[in-house]
Amino acid sequence: MAQDQDNELFDLAAHAMSKAYVPYSKFTVGAAIRTSSGSTYSGCNVENASYPEGMCAEAGAIASMVLDGQTKIESIYVIGKGDALVTPCGGCRQKIREFSTSKTMIHICDPEGVKKSMTMEELLPFSFGPENLK
Repeated sequence: MAQDQDNELFDLAAHAMSKAYVPYSKFTVGAAIRTSSGSTYSGCNVENASYPEGMCAEAGAIASMVLDGQTKIESIYVIGKGDALVTPCGGCRQKIREFSTSKTMIHICDPEGVKKSMTMEELLPFSFGPENLK
């Protein structure tokens, strides 16, 4: 595991991954968020027979966070299995961006631990966010 790993968030993401509903792809993903207030939220991917109607793990965690009245992501852990890094899809990068600062940390994990960490700015450079609409 990475030396700077937040074990609580890693464990929440891993637990969420174990609960994923993926009867079609069999590709489980979990996510866990810590907000600027210290609250934590998790989510798993949920597939649907109508493939485009599924939900990503990151989106589920963000929805739980917003439902609880939180709007600032301090860090997010995304975990999946496989040889390649399981990074957030394009849509989830934008969803994470909506509730982040340029310094929000995104940690990409496999079942062994954190494999890569980056800031929001590194994950989605030159991004479009709420301040662009002012």
